[in-house]
Amino acid sequence: MIIVLDTGIGNIGSILNMLKKIGVEAKRSSLATDIEEAGKLILPGVGSFDSGISHLEDLDLVGSLHRRVSQEGTPILGICLGAQLMTQGSEEGTRKGLGWVDACTVRFAFDALSPKPRIPHMGWNHVTPVKDSPLFAEMYQEPRFYFVHSYHFRCRNEHDVLATARYGYPFAAAFEAGNIFGVQFHPEKSHKFGMRLLRNFAERC
Repeated sequence: MIIVLDTGIGNIGSILNMLKKIGVEAKRSSLATDIEEAGKLILPGVGSFDSGISHLEDLDLVGSLHRRVSQEGTPILGICLGAQLMTQGSEEGTRKGLGWVDACTVRFAFDALSPKPRIPHMGWNHVTPVKDSPLFAEMYQEPRFYFVHSYHFRCRNEHDVLATARYGYPFAAAFEAGNIFGVQFHPEKSHKFGMRLLRNFAERC
């Protein structure tokens, strides 16, 4: 069973609908007891970094998540803000992140560019896998995913970078560190590309 964490900050309905469409059993939950029994986890999120961390703390989920993910190796997929929360922290706020990935979250910096791209980065963009991964197995050619964000990950360990995209400059669009996967884009809004990625997470990761 995949548990989609319902912390009040993500597109839960869209993710569940996509998983149902591809025949994957999943349910939404904000309970630590469900986290303890989950086969896999999805952590979605939209909004601000500090608010995202605060929601996890208010629901008393941080301890269970650390135990399942860091100690027991339960596969987890972070989406957009959910993936950013897995880093050490963000320029957007002052709170510490979950710290599962040796990365920080930074704002797009376009000072040296003219004209400057608009922020947020919003819309479809090509994504290029840079290493083999079950998350992108048998992916359609020239994969495109839907983005809505003003901040992106900056991985300190280049080996953790799973895929890149370009908006003004190249940036990490996905990371993989053992059982921990994160994507900056929204697979639940990315049609056949998103369906393939979510199916891969459910069946291969």
